[in-house]
Amino acid sequence: MLATVLSILVLATIALLIGAVYLWRKGGHGKQAALMVLLAAIAATNVAIWTVPTSEGTAPIDELSR
Repeated sequence: MLATVLSILVLATIALLIGAVYLWRKGGHGKQAALMVLLAAIAATNVAIWTVPTSEGTAPIDELSR
């Protein structure tokens, strides 16, 4: 279930970045575009926290299945 949520979060991050680029090029919506990029960075950080292995070589997502 968590893998599905993380996959959706990655897709949402990509969509936020595409939307931010669209707003940035359209003009007049710079603040909203910057906030979308910030939200995408936060979402990507959350995915990295769950999937990047620790110094022991196990990722937190792997620990949940034990």
